Amino acid sequence: MSCDTAFIRVKRSADEVFAFMADPANLSLWSFGTWQTEIDEAGLVRGTSIKDGAMIYVRIEAHQEQRLIDYHLGATPDTLSPRIFGRVTSEHVFGDGQGAGLSLTALRVAEMDDARWYSLTATHRVELDIVKSALETGHDHRSA
Repeated sequence: MSCDTAFIRVKRSADEVFAFMADPANLSLWSFGTWQTEIDEAGLVRGTSIKDGAMIYVRIEAHQEQRLIDYHLGATPDTLSPRIFGRVTSEHVFGDGQGAGLSLTALRVAEMDDARWYSLTATHRVELDIVKSALETGHDHRSA
């Protein structure tokens, strides 16, 4: 097993970035794997991939004090496992006035071939750019 981390700076406070990333309603704004979502009363997300139409389930486990987010993913609600991890770093750590840091780390599981893994890691970099734009400009493509 291996992992990959994508990182970006966002000109917003760490609390704003964390709240955005922990909100299941925002997945359809930035996540290509959950482009269209339905969220049940318990917060379980059912999403559809923009790439191939595959369905995926996501449960977000947010740890506000540490500003860590675990994204549990699976093909069914009973097969969820933590495979994507978000971390928001306070703007004060960097000391340069450029905002908070946001990283997404993905774990490569055994069933991912090289092409799927490459696609996932490349997509995370684009998704972070969309998060940055959404937070900094307020643009929401879903309402445009």
